[in-house]
Amino acid sequence: MSPSDRPRGLYFRDPACLEHDPRGQMLTAPDTPRRLLAVEGHLRALDWVGWEPREAGPALEREVELIHSARHVALIRELAAAGGGPVDPETWVGKESYRAALHAAGAAIGMTRALVAGEACCGFAAVRPPGHHATPHQAMGFCLFNNIAIAAEFAIRELGVDRVLILDWDVHHGNGTNDAFRERDDVLFASIHEAGAFPGTGRPHDVGTGPGEGYSINLPVPRGSEGDLWLSLIEHVILPAAASFDPQLVLISAGYDAHVEDPLADCRLETDSFAEMARHVRDFAATRGVPVGAVLEGGYVPEVLADCVRSTMVALAGEEPAVSAAPDALLTSRAAAHVAHYWPL
Repeated sequence: MSPSDRPRGLYFRDPACLEHDPRGQMLTAPDTPRRLLAVEGHLRALDWVGWEPREAGPALEREVELIHSARHVALIRELAAAGGGPVDPETWVGKESYRAALHAAGAAIGMTRALVAGEACCGFAAVRPPGHHATPHQAMGFCLFNNIAIAAEFAIRELGVDRVLILDWDVHHGNGTNDAFRERDDVLFASIHEAGAFPGTGRPHDVGTGPGEGYSINLPVPRGSEGDLWLSLIEHVILPAAASFDPQLVLISAGYDAHVEDPLADCRLETDSFAEMARHVRDFAATRGVPVGAVLEGGYVPEVLADCVRSTMVALAGEEPAVSAAPDALLTSRAAAHVAHYWPL
């Protein structure tokens, strides 16, 4: 497919993702179908901002087991078949949750397959349940299967990709993704997250182990942090390290719970903060001729989430230049000094 024939971007969705509804067991559950309904209603009214919507099929169990143990997959399947129940106080499985989780992983895989095939330069998989807290052996933090980790591993095992960059900008540390690739040097995992927030992992000294030492970049930020700090860490720390890593595919764990209006954490990003981060990632990927895909994670105010997803998609496919952020005199320089032990910045 020639560049002139390609769509602006590919938006992967699946109605099955609406079937996971933990409110049947937990009335105050933040991750509800309203999140995706708001996103899709907003985008549909804007003709999908020029992107091509595609309905994803389910992942196969063997594809989920690229990351997760067979025992973990069986536990979620059997719990759903039995009518559902809690995995932990925050993570519930309903009778349709296994099906929804397979389709969420399938959307991330489908997006990745299309991007690697050159069908578009960018993609967005709008899915739930989210995934980045799910470890190879455990569901947690609303997450059943780790959608982005499965997609990255699928790219490496099935699509011939040698190196994948995963940038996680959800306000909560993507501990499951970090755990999945902790000992690997073919995935560079970089996370900005609120220090001390759930799940309490992702400290700066967690840099990976064995062959993966240096391939985990964890950048906790203080409560109340604003978009300029996040942008400076991406521009002056993460992307320079990623340039040396030279990825063939860029994936974003796109959580929006760092937004100032989100109730689940205490950072203060605005909607355009996410667009600006996306523009920097877009330009990084474009200079290397590699695709970039985002997989939805958190974000629990439906109307705010919808606007953030739209702004991210517009930025990923747009031409508006990224704006440079001044390094934070203390926090960016401290992070850079730490990461520079492993990567030239």
